[in-house]
Amino acid sequence: MNTIDDNQTQSVTQKPVPVAPTSDNSYLKRIEQTLVDAEQSVAAAVKEPAQASPAEKQTALSVSVVIPVYNERETIRTIIDRVRAVGVHHEIVVVDDFSLDGTREVLLEFAEQSDIRVLMHGYNRGKGAALRTGFEVVQGDVVLIQDADLEYDPADYPKLLAPLERGEVDVVYGSRFLENAVQDPSRFHRFGNWLLTALSNAFTGQKLTDMETCYKVFRREILEKFDIEQNRFGFEPEITAKCSRLGYRILEVPISYHARDYLDGKKIGFRDAVNAVWCIAKYGWRVRR
Repeated sequence: MNTIDDNQTQSVTQKPVPVAPTSDNSYLKRIEQTLVDAEQSVAAAVKEPAQASPAEKQTALSVSVVIPVYNERETIRTIIDRVRAVGVHHEIVVVDDFSLDGTREVLLEFAEQSDIRVLMHGYNRGKGAALRTGFEVVQGDVVLIQDADLEYDPADYPKLLAPLERGEVDVVYGSRFLENAVQDPSRFHRFGNWLLTALSNAFTGQKLTDMETCYKVFRREILEKFDIEQNRFGFEPEITAKCSRLGYRILEVPISYHARDYLDGKKIGFRDAVNAVWCIAKYGWRVRR
C-alpha cells in the first residue's frame, strides 16, 4: 500500500511565497540614456549625411542629342533609329537647315513623337547656325552633337558620357585618331585634320588629336556662357577656343568612324579649311591674352 508522507504532501500543496517588487530603479535611467543616445545619433545623421561611395556618386544625366541636317534624306531615318536604340537620350533635337532633297518630308513623320523635336530653317544657314538653333531649346543636363550622316556611330555614346557622369570633366570630344587614325582612309583628310588640330592646340593649350570631330559633348550650362558666332564649320575651332578660354579641359575618348567621300555627300571642303585657320587665329588669340 502506497503512502505519501507529510513532507511530500507539504511540498506538493505548498504555494510559492510572493516576492516583493524591487526597489532598484536604475534600469529606468539606463532606458532613458539609451533613448537620448538614439535621438542624438538621428540628429547627427540628418545634419551630416554619410559620404556616398564612388559608385553612388555617379549621377544619371539627361542627354539632349542635337542633329543638324542638310540634304540627308537617305540617312536621317537610320541615324535617328540608331540614336534611339542606344537609349540614353532625354530628347533628340533635329534642326533641318533648309534641305531640298525630301529630308523635310521624312522629318515631319517624326515631328509628333514625344522624344523628338524638329526645327526648320527658312533658308540654308550652315551647320554652326543649325547647332545654335538647337542649343537654344535643349533641356538636358548634357548636350551631345550628332551628324546626320552615318560616319559617327551612336553606340559610342556610353563612353562619351561616362567621364561626365563620373564628374571628371565638363567637356568630352570623341577622337577618330586617338587609337586608330587609319579609320579615315584619306591621307589628305588626316593631314588636314592634324594641321588644324595642331594650330588650335598651339593657341588653346589643349592636347587634342581631333579638334574637328563631330562628337562634342558639353554640360549645358557651359553653352550658356558664350554665343556661337560661326554659321558654318568654323564652329569647331570657335567652340574649342571659347571652352579653353573659360578654363575647361577637354577630354578625348576614342570613337569609331566610317568615312564617306564627296560622292556620298560629304560637305566640308577647302574653303572651310581656310576659314577654320582664320577662326583658330580669331578666337585663339583671345585664349592666349
